[in-house]
Amino acid sequence: MGKGGLRKHKFPVPVKREDVERDWKPRGYSCDLFVDPPGKAWVDFVHREDELVTVVSGKMEFTIGGDRVELEPGDEVFIPAGAKHSTKNIGDSDAHWLYGYA
Repeated sequence: MGKGGLRKHKFPVPVKREDVERDWKPRGYSCDLFVDPPGKAWVDFVHREDELVTVVSGKMEFTIGGDRVELEPGDEVFIPAGAKHSTKNIGDSDAHWLYGYA
């Protein structure tokens, strides 16, 4: 993935969905919300489309093509099409995160 895939503090906190949508739409991405309880993991997914993720609240860990990154509110990560990736809520409370596909 490399450092180019992670943008720390891309959005101001508190993160507003409408700000993320305003940024992603011209870039060609949808914008939907996931809410995961503590410990929830999604393992070894592959999508045909590029994906963006931004954490709204909580703390998430993403493993993308073998690289592991931690995301906090306001961070954005790019997941390229075809990359095997997993995610886990590593915080003590529900994690709210936005995802979008190109």
